[in-house]
Amino acid sequence: MKRSIKLFAAGVAAAAVVAAPMAASADEHESIAEIAVGAGSFETLVTAAGLAGLDGLLADCDAGPFTVFAPTDDAFAAVPEDVLNAALADPDGLLTTVLTYHVVEGVVLAEDVVGIDSATTVQGEDIAVDGTVLNGSVNITATDLIACNGVVHVIDGVLLPPSVVAALEEAPAEEEAPVAEPTDELPATGVGTVGTGLAAAALLMGGFALVSISRRRVTA
Repeated sequence: MKRSIKLFAAGVAAAAVVAAPMAASADEHESIAEIAVGAGSFETLVTAAGLAGLDGLLADCDAGPFTVFAPTDDAFAAVPEDVLNAALADPDGLLTTVLTYHVVEGVVLAEDVVGIDSATTVQGEDIAVDGTVLNGSVNITATDLIACNGVVHVIDGVLLPPSVVAALEEAPAEEEAPVAEPTDELPATGVGTVGTGLAAAALLMGGFALVSISRRRVTA
């Protein structure tokens, strides 16, 4: 998965650079997409934006302006792997929901951020702001990377909309399979043993499938 993310990121990076140069030439600043690609520390974000179809928008100097709170690769690495994979597997749903929760319409510079207590995102839900801390735990580590279509602030965590957090907390836990009572009796033939094994495997796979489906349906 990590290798495929890097390979896809390279393709998206090339596409972003090709898509934006003419627009960027009209302004002395690079686009948000070009800043993310050039920094080299936002490969997962670039990949995710490409999967969600947001890379073209972020590369367009005529779009926006937007304020983007950009999680680093280390920030994405801290996300539980099953949650990250579920998001990447649902680009039009969960992934888009999470990404657009990192985008605010208009230009909100650092001096403005520290003076507000919340910011409404493109996704529709608010980010709680306390100085340079977002949603109580995510820190802004670099600010005011000015782009032709907005501004980028670097953050050390991935922001999740409150609705997504609530859905994750309410998702049913995987039920443990009942423990069979010990017995001294043996099946008459090996067929019984094989059948029991296949049934157990089917139940186990079904449990994993239900958990996966429940996680994919957390999109607000």
